[in-house]
Amino acid sequence: MLSPESAATVRSTLPVVAEHLDTVTARFYDTMLGEHPELLDGLFNRGNQASGEQRAALAGAVAAFASALLAHPDERPDALLSRIAHKHVSLGVTEDRYTVVHKYLFGALAHVLADAATPAVVAAWDEVYWLMAGALIALEARLYAEAGLATGRDAWRPWTVTERREQTPDTVSLTLEPDGGAAPAPRPGQYVSVRVRMPDGVRQARQYTLTGWDGTSRRITVKRLRAGEGPAGEVSTLLHGTARPGSTLMVSAPAGDVVLPGGDHPLLLASAGIGCTPMVALLRGLAERGDTRPVLVLHADRAPRDHAHRDETAALVGALPGARSLTWYETGGGDRTGRMDLAGVDVPEGAEAFLCGPTPFMRGVRTRLLEAGVPARRIRYEVFGPDLWRAAD
Repeated sequence: MLSPESAATVRSTLPVVAEHLDTVTARFYDTMLGEHPELLDGLFNRGNQASGEQRAALAGAVAAFASALLAHPDERPDALLSRIAHKHVSLGVTEDRYTVVHKYLFGALAHVLADAATPAVVAAWDEVYWLMAGALIALEARLYAEAGLATGRDAWRPWTVTERREQTPDTVSLTLEPDGGAAPAPRPGQYVSVRVRMPDGVRQARQYTLTGWDGTSRRITVKRLRAGEGPAGEVSTLLHGTARPGSTLMVSAPAGDVVLPGGDHPLLLASAGIGCTPMVALLRGLAERGDTRPVLVLHADRAPRDHAHRDETAALVGALPGARSLTWYETGGGDRTGRMDLAGVDVPEGAEAFLCGPTPFMRGVRTRLLEAGVPARRIRYEVFGPDLWRAAD
């Protein structure tokens, strides 16, 4: 909870701070990474830095946290904190990083706001920062402990690729085995980070959903993103081109809070493109439970040949007595042609929805679900990369 004095200052300055946050975070990353280029080695994704997505996500998180403190002073924004903490855990973030971030973030804040950054303003926002950082440090420590890790420094370990299977021309699944010792068991829907050394010697990490697990083995699915669809994904492109049986990859402990729920209420799983991967994991978890609840699986893709895990999804749906599916392909060949349109789709009453895919796709589906009477709190989503879309409850 913010002190009354700081709350009043944050409330009065939030509009101007929010207006300049993108500039603040841009300077923050430029100065911090300029003085500490080693942080790009395995921690910060330079593709997200180049696109501006990382600074936009940081600015949005700070503004959202401050707004939540003002709107609900006796509550903690657990959903926001959980998503950030899980991403940090997947990268092995350690407590000392928060001190480094604080130094450069507040240096950037003072520079951008200039005379407006009075001691009272800086002190109030300092309180916001350490409330957020303290909550994240505590949550991350708990997540590391649950995974059997002492700190984030223990998050990474080598895994060997034992199988490579083509899903589509641009998508492969890789089965991995840990190099010695038991690995933390994942929850259906979680992801791991994979860290690789790029041709220029810099290590980079990217998150991938665990689409399968069996005993000690784990499976991830990697899509090569070609230039023109967006910035070419350097980690995914490298893995797609070079990972073969016998390859060694550095893999983190599983993380992620968009996981299979308990209960017997209906589920709706809506995905587009490679967003199918969390849905495959959720379906696999349901099948392992022998779950009989109603499950509606919706997927959109360009064409059948581009639909990763297509046959596997059909088999999992067929194994669940309460499940049914609908597919949309832009080229035809599915249940419906074109982009996903929920008109005429019977959304199960009391459903909890899970979304994954491009942000415009998720926005559209969420709007239709809200119109169909699904409460915002029962619509969950997963994003690949920085979270630039925080759906309001």
